Amino acid sequence: MYNLFSRLSFLRPVLTTDFLTFLVSLGVTLFYNTPFWGEVFDYISPAGIMDWLLLLEYGVVLTFLQFFVFVFLVNRWLAKPFLVAIICLAAAVNFYTSRYGVYFNTDMVNNVLQTDTKEAGELFTWGFLGYMIVYAAIPSLFVIWVRIKRESLLRSVLRRAVVVLASTLVLSGFILLTFQSVSALMRTHHELRFLVTPGNAIVSAVQALAPAQAPLPDKKIPLESDAKLADAASNGNSKPKLLVIVVGETMRAANWGLNGYERQTTPKLNDRNVINFPHVTSCGTSTAVSLPCMFSPLGHDDYDERYIKSHESLLDVLKHAGIDVEWIDNQSGCKGVCEGVKNETLSQQGFPGLCASGRCYDEALAERLKDELKKTSGSNDDKVIVLHQLGNHGPSYYQRYPKAFSRFAPVCETADLNKCQKNEIVNAYDNGVLYTDSVLDSMIAALKSQSQYSAAMLYVADHGESLGENGVYLHGLPYSIAPKEQTHVPMTWWLDKDFIGSTGLNDDCLYKNADGKYSHGNLFSSILGLMQVATSVYKPDQDITSACRA
Repeated sequence: MYNLFSRLSFLRPVLTTDFLTFLVSLGVTLFYNTPFWGEVFDYISPAGIMDWLLLLEYGVVLTFLQFFVFVFLVNRWLAKPFLVAIICLAAAVNFYTSRYGVYFNTDMVNNVLQTDTKEAGELFTWGFLGYMIVYAAIPSLFVIWVRIKRESLLRSVLRRAVVVLASTLVLSGFILLTFQSVSALMRTHHELRFLVTPGNAIVSAVQALAPAQAPLPDKKIPLESDAKLADAASNGNSKPKLLVIVVGETMRAANWGLNGYERQTTPKLNDRNVINFPHVTSCGTSTAVSLPCMFSPLGHDDYDERYIKSHESLLDVLKHAGIDVEWIDNQSGCKGVCEGVKNETLSQQGFPGLCASGRCYDEALAERLKDELKKTSGSNDDKVIVLHQLGNHGPSYYQRYPKAFSRFAPVCETADLNKCQKNEIVNAYDNGVLYTDSVLDSMIAALKSQSQYSAAMLYVADHGESLGENGVYLHGLPYSIAPKEQTHVPMTWWLDKDFIGSTGLNDDCLYKNADGKYSHGNLFSSILGLMQVATSVYKPDQDITSACRA
């Protein structure tokens, strides 16, 4: 056995750190940038020798650009762990980019950093494990197996200087050759920079983790100092108001039955006297962006992450006006929105019959609402309850609803969506929509059965979802290139007669105006309007109800 290992040790190639780094850079270009090359091939559509030469030039630029960066970060002791890390990162990013069509920009990195272990665990499929064995483990073993050439410090420095000079000349020359083509490509397809692996993940991670230019304030800045409620006597109703805001998760308008979808996925809401808004766009394509934006006075066009993080939210304005505000979560947190108000996360212990494997069905939110209505019996304070759903968060759509809601079959029963037919994915997703319809109907029933409050419910999703259109799955694409499936979201309201009367609303006007074009940017002032909060940050032109109020 010893002789065998001795013989095998002589077969190990002896490489300099520079040459090993170049091999890894070349391998990354060829095998870990398949989505990038797919887009480039579509753009160039090679038909002749010059087109193929141009593609070769692109490959040389990409390889030497990576090599030029990596070579400064390796030495004899760090080369192997660093290059193994690069291989594993590139393999993982390429898997999710090629399988799901996601782009690794700053927002996507923030999503990864803010997701919980349960969400992350659903993405570690057997397909991912097999891919990582072939594209990460085996190449990493080769890097570990080779021997790094020993040489004197002077010789190493001289060689590194020659290598850097040579690579600089090669890189500069090929950049000049391809500059016109590359600049035209990037102008028309600027999203390609998010497909260059692993640079996309590294740069986005640095941007996401880099400290802000100035530290955020220790205490959030109030949006106003003058919020107050209208007098109960002025609205002709002595009942306190209750508004339930249901924040949907990963719900696309295209599959919302009330919007005219070919399948009736919202039969129970269809039988309710609800107001449906079929033309609503989200602030972002991910929860990390959309959720804070929904509860800020900013919309997508004026989105400012730093402003939102440093200022209080809509919930704080409502609280300052004397409204009792509570956030109940069945997701991965409120992304800072609920820090200043009462908040809780549903637990398996609280609803053992509705929770399994660390996840609770959204029906638990309806049960929690019923409990809250009992607890607040006798209160005369206006109240706002925000219910944050698990919704239809992918890719395990089949786990988002009980088996009783498996109306559409067959369904995709794996998180590895590439193993399923598109109709199976859509069926599982639509079953989740059907379940959301039932949950919302249960909430409306609970509000109708109580008599303490003038009650209303507002449902709106944070973002949509791609289900394989043009090879794209899930969500989180840069907004500028995101398909409408990720930005077009459902919004549906239900208001009882007491709530309509107490706020002076004309329900016929609301139904008529519901067909207009709205966005998350309308929520802030519309909720203030519904709760009759007078404040300087209220914008009547953004309030959906302002034109329908006497």
